[in-house]
Order: sequence, then structure tokens, then C-alpha cells
Amino acid sequence: MKNSAKVRIAILAASAISLAPGTTRADKPLTVTVARLTLGTALKMARGAISACRHKGFQVTATVVDRNGITQVVLRDTIAAPLSLAISYDKAYTSAMFNAKGTVMQKETRHAPLSYAGAHLLFVGGSIPIEAGGVFYGAIGVSGTPSAQTDEDCAAAGLKTVHQALEMQ
Repeated sequence: MKNSAKVRIAILAASAISLAPGTTRADKPLTVTVARLTLGTALKMARGAISACRHKGFQVTATVVDRNGITQVVLRDTIAAPLSLAISYDKAYTSAMFNAKGTVMQKETRHAPLSYAGAHLLFVGGSIPIEAGGVFYGAIGVSGTPSAQTDEDCAAAGLKTVHQALEMQ
């Protein structure tokens, strides 16, 4: 058998194998890419939230989590209550898991058993999802003011410090 015939047979065999059931075509990705905030972006957001609350006369803790609820940044202001550390995380975690504002979830779960669903789920105001340009990044939670709405306003102020830059990406 000549070399050119052997090459043709090898090409045909390779083509048949690549089209066999169970093989993966090159145009179907085998992995996914997940957008994440940089440390600097998460830090700027947390600082913005704390600054907004300071201007209102409150010392708070701000927690930024990624889309999986994993902490990226926690900042506790000088005399913020120690309990605000856990509460700000729970607020951010819940917001990330449900991709919803804390105040919205608080209204929706007021009389529902879901409000007692499990560890780190806290269905109260004080958190907002971090979304920009159609991409969900995670959430920011704030704790330490007398009002869940004020906590949430400070979280929104923190997001505002980076939102436009995220939208432009």
C-alpha cells in the first residue's frame, strides 16, 4: 500500500472516531468562565458603604461576597458592634444566594417558613446583589444602623462607587 493511501485511511479513521457518539465537538466548551470582582473593587465598595453610613452618623460592618457567598472583603468600622460582623455576612450571603435585595426578601418571607430556612440565611433588609452589565458578581451586606433600610441604603452607596466602571466592562 502506498503512503498516500495509508494517509487517506488514517484521515478517514480519525474522522469516523471524532464523529462517534460520546465524543465532544470542539465548538462545545468544556468549562465555564465566571466573572469575579477584584480585591480592589470589593474593597472600594465596602469602604463606600462604610463612608455612607459614617455620613449618617453610624458605625457599621460591610461584607462583600462573591456569587457563591464566599467572603471577599469584610470591613468593620472602629466602634461598630462585634455582632455586626456575622449579621453583615448573613445579609450578603442571603442576597447572593437569592440574587435579591434584603428588603424585597424581608417582605416576601415575612410570614413564610423560608424565613427560618437555615444557616446564614437572613431575610432582612441591608443587602443588595452586585450586578452590572448583565453579570451577577455577588452581594454586599451592611449591619450596624438602627434600620435595615438604612443598612441597605449604605450598601447601595457602596455599590454606586464601582457600578459605572463595572457597567463599562
